[in-house]
Amino acid sequence: MRFHRPQRISSLIREKLGMMIERELEFPDVLVTITDVEVNDKLEHAIVNFSVLPSEKSERVLEILNKFKKNLQFKLSRTLNIRPMPEIMFRIDYGLKNAAAVEKALLESEK
Repeated sequence: MRFHRPQRISSLIREKLGMMIERELEFPDVLVTITDVEVNDKLEHAIVNFSVLPSEKSERVLEILNKFKKNLQFKLSRTLNIRPMPEIMFRIDYGLKNAAAVEKALLESEK
């Protein structure tokens, strides 16, 4: 199965950026996971979706990621050697939080 270039780049960004975030940024008492990376066809933008446990700290994690965005972008560009390197943008993925809320509601409705 062949992948299109944006899909390959998306996969590479997800893998490398995940390792960088894990090694280089500190999030005490928080688990940060990159859930998806969406790269547009022209390779201009990469939207990096991430989830946070506990989810109450998501906004703070987003602030930290945005603070270090240029540094992460630079290191990612050098590591992957992709031209053009898509500009990364971070977005909170509320999927896990929403799934937990649905499960809780279902369990309560069964009582």
